[in-house]
Amino acid sequence: MLAMLAGLVLGSAPQSATVPSDWPATAEGKRVMVVWNRAVPEGEELARYYAWKRGVPKSQVVMISVIGAETMNSDEFEAKIVSEIQPRTKKLSGVDFIVLAKGMPLRIFDLEIRQHYSLDSYISTMDMDLKPMVSPSAADVQRIASPYFNKDEPFSRKKYGFYLVTRLDGYSFADAKRLVDNSINARGDKGPFHLDAMPNFNVNDGYGAMNASLAEAARVLGDRGFQVNFEKTAEFARPPAAVMGYASWGSNDHKFVKENYLAVRFKPGALAETFVSTSGRTMKPVTEGQSVITDLIKNGVTGVKGYVNEPYTMALARPHILFDRYTKGHNLAESFAMSSPLLKWRDIVFGDPLCRPYKK
Repeated sequence: MLAMLAGLVLGSAPQSATVPSDWPATAEGKRVMVVWNRAVPEGEELARYYAWKRGVPKSQVVMISVIGAETMNSDEFEAKIVSEIQPRTKKLSGVDFIVLAKGMPLRIFDLEIRQHYSLDSYISTMDMDLKPMVSPSAADVQRIASPYFNKDEPFSRKKYGFYLVTRLDGYSFADAKRLVDNSINARGDKGPFHLDAMPNFNVNDGYGAMNASLAEAARVLGDRGFQVNFEKTAEFARPPAAVMGYASWGSNDHKFVKENYLAVRFKPGALAETFVSTSGRTMKPVTEGQSVITDLIKNGVTGVKGYVNEPYTMALARPHILFDRYTKGHNLAESFAMSSPLLKWRDIVFGDPLCRPYKK
């Protein structure tokens, strides 16, 4: 069950066209660094495939060497990831986004704090003197509050001091590659957006705040002419058609129907968020426990946010900000970051950061 705080609101290698030995860089591609793990050699092909499709300079495709497991400790992180990536990013002042290829660990066990956090959040804030949250006190929450939350402007690492990190991952390398292909093929359709609330929560608690965000997302999108399916009943509904956006309580819904969750289909460019504590806990097939976003990746979502450990409701992406910013023309990474309140925590975002189907 997702905890809330009252008042605080490896599969087979990807099948792809042969990646050329070199490719031209693009202006947007120069804003990206792609990282793959030597311990998982298939990650190189995925990293190069993405770099080719987005025009990331070949020199910005970086190999590191860490364990192939899903968890690493903070000492290993400093010695084997920061030491390899940070000197390069400091020489590349234009890098705003870092993309991690399948095969990178998901989480860090911080040896000092003795808690688990997402690897992505540690990479994102590696240039900052910022310790992760120890306990969800008001002071600690404020300390790691994101200065980019609820903004409505393009992201700049120079301005904000951190990077936006996403990853290309899933059950298999084919699923991870599909994230790239869906991004390339994305079109800015008018919907539908499927938003499934769970009624009967206290409007003043964290759960109520997320239901309110779903309602506001439905209003904002509807006012701007988008097609919205806003499910307000107690049922966990199955979208009748492929969607451009999806948000629900997943397995936390009191009426959760797994078959309906597994039946959700997506159009290229679609984003999703589920209010589930450990939705990004593993990339391995699961048969029990909470619902996972790897099922949504397998079903064709283009971008989705998950959590490697209990994030509390305060950390969840706000759908009314997420879908508003995305449909206004911001890219995938910016939209998730603007809708997410915290830095250096347990968040993890999947997809191509440059995906931008509603570009003006």
